[in-house]
Amino acid sequence: MPDRYSPFNRYIRYPLQAAFLLPFVGLMAALPMGWASALGGAIGRTVGPRLGVSRRARHNLRRAFPEKSAAEIEGIVRDMWDNLGRLLGEYPHLPRLDLLNDPRIEIVGAEHIHKARDDSLPGLFFSAHIGNWELVSLAASQLGLPLTRIYRAANNPLINRIILWGRHSIDGELVQKGRDGAEAILRTMRANGHVGLLIDQKMNEGIPVPFFGHDAMTGTALASFALRYRCPLIPARIERLEGCRFRITAYPPMDLPDSGDRKTDIATLTAACTALIESWVRQRPGQWLWLHRRWPD
Repeated sequence: MPDRYSPFNRYIRYPLQAAFLLPFVGLMAALPMGWASALGGAIGRTVGPRLGVSRRARHNLRRAFPEKSAAEIEGIVRDMWDNLGRLLGEYPHLPRLDLLNDPRIEIVGAEHIHKARDDSLPGLFFSAHIGNWELVSLAASQLGLPLTRIYRAANNPLINRIILWGRHSIDGELVQKGRDGAEAILRTMRANGHVGLLIDQKMNEGIPVPFFGHDAMTGTALASFALRYRCPLIPARIERLEGCRFRITAYPPMDLPDSGDRKTDIATLTAACTALIESWVRQRPGQWLWLHRRWPD
């Protein structure tokens, strides 16, 4: 049985983690969103760089940006933790956010979401762990386009409940990755529904695709479904502009390759989507989650 199900984790570690997190979530929920974001950012950039897990971020950054100095790398690590801390501070406020009428939120390309909503076709949206990535699916939901989303459950089931609570106001099916997730995507596409995926994490069952000049194992589900249904494939980006201000951009649907060789087309489209994600990360490196094991060691 995996270690995460051991008695120590189930009865000691996980309850202690939840007991620490719940008061933090409660405090953030009681504060105005701007204050919660600022406090979370201050904690994140102060504590985060000192944590052992930051070694992974520095390793990834040196690989992605070999031209950057040690001071520049540290600056990006600090910015990453500031963004993560802000995201945690903002998380309890998600159920109360009205993105369409919030002056802190700018939505660009809403017409692409409206068209996908009204074209009677299945559709796919993709994004990455950038800025406050939860706002992408919330924006789609509030624009009348619920998305089926796939997520990886937290090892700690108590913390997982907190995460799911924060997402309860977002319309659309939320399914754990794996067989259930694949079946949910297929079911949604067959019903002319819409799916939203974050595609920037390592997938052992994927294919090697260039990412910052190095091959990274990348899932092919997005490209496979897009080519199978020849449906709109829409990139969606979230940028933290300053503090608690954001820009959400929906781009025009991507061109789908049609060479007659399905395997080649899947690889081509997967590489194109990954290259777009890379361009976003290069523009705002401090807002991406550099803690992933994105490349082989």
